[in-house]
Amino acid sequence: MSDAKRVLLEVRNLKKYFPLRKGILARVSAHVKAVDDVSFSILRGETFGLVGESGCGKTTTGRAVLRLIEPDAGEVRFDGIDLLKLGAEDLRRRRRDMQIIFQDPYASLNPRMRVGTIVGEPFAIHKTLQGSEREDRVIELLKIVGLDSGAMRRYPHEFSGGQRQRIGIARALALNPKLIVADEPVSALDVSIQAQITDLLLELQRKFGLAYLFISHSIPVVEQLSRRIGVMYLGKLVEVGTAEQICWSPKHPYTQALISAVPVPDPAIRKERIILGGDVPTPINPPSGCRFHTRCPIAEQRCRVEEPMLRTLADRQTVACHLAS
Repeated sequence: MSDAKRVLLEVRNLKKYFPLRKGILARVSAHVKAVDDVSFSILRGETFGLVGESGCGKTTTGRAVLRLIEPDAGEVRFDGIDLLKLGAEDLRRRRRDMQIIFQDPYASLNPRMRVGTIVGEPFAIHKTLQGSEREDRVIELLKIVGLDSGAMRRYPHEFSGGQRQRIGIARALALNPKLIVADEPVSALDVSIQAQITDLLLELQRKFGLAYLFISHSIPVVEQLSRRIGVMYLGKLVEVGTAEQICWSPKHPYTQALISAVPVPDPAIRKERIILGGDVPTPINPPSGCRFHTRCPIAEQRCRVEEPMLRTLADRQTVACHLAS
């Protein structure tokens, strides 16, 4: 199969600005440039990781791809169809193939609904299964994620955080999706539980051929799950490469600083930490030129006035840096 046919999701020049209003008339005074001209693609059955500091636009990107929030500009092609041009009914049908796992397993489940109703809700919304068929499918989904059928009759507050996230995963699997946006699905969990959930996600990918857009600030977790990784800074992608390239041979100074902050479990190994100066600029009024130049240890005058575009290096790694080679 050619690469073009293997592409499941293609995002081009995606933008999402949030207006800031002030005064009695609530006039727009400025915009928060949460996602600013982001492009990437995901192949069928592939995991594309998205990493960066809090507030860099990772979650907004994931939700804009699914149109949970409406993008301001760009193109999102899923299975060859531009999602941004679909009407409400066509988008609702297409959403069977695209699901999301939310970050907070405590806030993402309705506390007034039993687990059986929560996991079976997609069937009710899309009018696919009824009665005993729906109940049998819910039991099957719970078993797939490691829960017994008795969980159907219980409420979310009766489960631990890891079990709640398994319920959220079961709900996401209900309609046999092709793509799942996993929005920091393990960040609210204990380390031991994180490992169980990541192993479950890998197992489900192998079993069902799922593609993931995996969003996280934890580079070790993203490295374990992802085939390719994109690094975001202040609303823009600054580097894209394979997991091995990003984690072991980063080209962008920001990526190098992120990697240097990852602790090494062996106390005999001493790792040089790159300390970034200054504060993260505001996305309301980002710096001119390269957005990272105010904190970059190797910035030159060109970086302050000319914005670097993503360019492909010899090893097919792409980086938005004038000085990377």
